[in-house]
Amino acid sequence: MTSRDWQADRRAVFERDDHTCRRCETAGDAADPTALRTYPVGAVPLEGAVHESALVTVCTDCFELVRSDSGGAVSGPTARDDLFQLVRATTRLQGGAISDVASFASLATSLPTTLEEADAGAEPTADETAANYCDTRRGVLLALDVVDARLERLAAVEETAFDADVHSSLAAVVETAGDLQSSLREVVILAETVPAGLDRCYGCFDELEDGTCPTCGLEARETADWRSGDGRLAFERLFSAINDGLQAASGTTETLTDRTMTLAEQLTES
Repeated sequence: MTSRDWQADRRAVFERDDHTCRRCETAGDAADPTALRTYPVGAVPLEGAVHESALVTVCTDCFELVRSDSGGAVSGPTARDDLFQLVRATTRLQGGAISDVASFASLATSLPTTLEEADAGAEPTADETAANYCDTRRGVLLALDVVDARLERLAAVEETAFDADVHSSLAAVVETAGDLQSSLREVVILAETVPAGLDRCYGCFDELEDGTCPTCGLEARETADWRSGDGRLAFERLFSAINDGLQAASGTTETLTDRTMTLAEQLTES
């Protein structure tokens, strides 16, 4: 990626996001946005320009929180109160991510009807629908990445930092939260499959050409499992799978809540 390509994308992303961090809402200065960074969400090409649909605006602090290429070893908390606060913050953030995924799934399943109505002159327009889809998708992917970063810190807690009961409970929480993350990402992938049935890119929502987006370069999500006998995408079957995925995530959430409460009780014992 050339510096020129990257800078062009940065300006477009900052303007689209009103020079505001998408995670903590810290506002930057349009004339001197040095406190802001661009962060990639979802699939991005290894070379060449990154399309603005795959980038979000974050402040420097949030960028350091979520990026995975810092090069340094991740360390976990060593004090009981610090661990308690990190677990509580992670639980809150993952709860928000669950809500975001559900909203994105709802939006995705409404796309066929919304676009059909837009073609008939109803609102929102197709362009407004595309913008809403892209914005919601970026927010979901960023939220999931933030949770992953917190879970990485929890997983890095040294076994000798706490007694065996606490460490065992922590390991159970991290494992269950990781399972929940996987379930949520699977729902996102299913939701991203809906645009393929509309000949749209799941990243920037532009029209596909032979299964590839000419705008951002992404290939359409695989749809073979969701095609009916006439070759059309069986939306209702796909929507049912999305709903099943959300239900499975709900069940995992209940297990996670129980395990988190057990850990919290152990950490707050006098």
